[in-house]
Amino acid sequence: MTQAIKGVAGALLLAWGLAACGTTATPQSHPTKKANLPPKVSMKYPWRSHTHSSVLPGDVLIADSLNNRILIVTPGKRIVWQFPSPGTKPNLPFKMPDDAFFGPGYGQHYKEIITNEETNGTVAIINIKNKKVVWQYGVPGVEGSGPGQLNYPDDAILHNNGVITTADIRNQRILFINRATKKIVKQYGKTGVYNPNPPTTYGAPNGDFPGPHGEMLVTEIAGSHLILLNKAGQVMWQLTLPLNYPSDANFTPHGNIIVVSYTNPGMILKIAPGPPLHILWKYYVTSGPGKLNNPSLAVELSNGNILLNDDYNDRVIVINPKTNKIVWQYGHTGMAGSAPGYLSRPDGLDFLPIGKVPGK
Repeated sequence: MTQAIKGVAGALLLAWGLAACGTTATPQSHPTKKANLPPKVSMKYPWRSHTHSSVLPGDVLIADSLNNRILIVTPGKRIVWQFPSPGTKPNLPFKMPDDAFFGPGYGQHYKEIITNEETNGTVAIINIKNKKVVWQYGVPGVEGSGPGQLNYPDDAILHNNGVITTADIRNQRILFINRATKKIVKQYGKTGVYNPNPPTTYGAPNGDFPGPHGEMLVTEIAGSHLILLNKAGQVMWQLTLPLNYPSDANFTPHGNIIVVSYTNPGMILKIAPGPPLHILWKYYVTSGPGKLNNPSLAVELSNGNILLNDDYNDRVIVINPKTNKIVWQYGHTGMAGSAPGYLSRPDGLDFLPIGKVPGK
């Protein structure tokens, strides 16, 4: 929070305290008693938020796919940023964002958002401050494997070295694209060869998240595989997961791995890295309000809660893993919409921690 905001907040608190004592802001002959002052309020609020939440310690970036928009929502469920702005059109073709991450390197700075539009065949970078698409790769509306073409790109991530990685699912490959030249500088897998045999070939890879030491964590739909690659693209280890259709495995703040099953009912697993398979936590509810319907991405927050998009339930939720209960929700379960408080098949998210201001 800026000093200017702190100053305004402090003035408001003082005015409130004086009013509560039946006084005005003019000097008084008798000082205000300490007991009558309002309690000290923590100023560690999320960006543009007025309340603190122990459940959700920051804002949420949401790829609201079928509404063709990207939102930033506070713990108080207020939309504080939206692309494109309501009533406007984006400067370049933009359709059905599947994922949205702050870049580079999955949440390391907050000036740009990278998004992949699976069914549109494109990857785009959006400038948060001016709400412009400043970079795009792929031919909008074309599913292909030729020069400059993609076919169902997933999990586009902008890295510190100016390289974009994306799992190009239907082309059976993971691409490294130079941002400046728009050239493919490296590729894992063989284009069009569907064969789960890493590192030579892959079977529908749909995740390519960075590891803590420059590795890449690959989620492979075929065979429900989870693969950790070193910087040279060599397999460090591989696991077969006990779920169907694994989606978007990523590392937790403590070095474990969280992955979801893109099924109905959906499942979340937190596992220890590397073989043998060691499940640390499991969420699997088959009925009632806690049932997941094709969730595609879950992340563990710094407080241990699990944030995820529950795609076909049209909601983003937070689960307390100690109780396995939903403790926060944005969107109405199974009710798609575009009005405030509603989502339509949210398919991606990222987290904006307290103290980070997007666009700066």
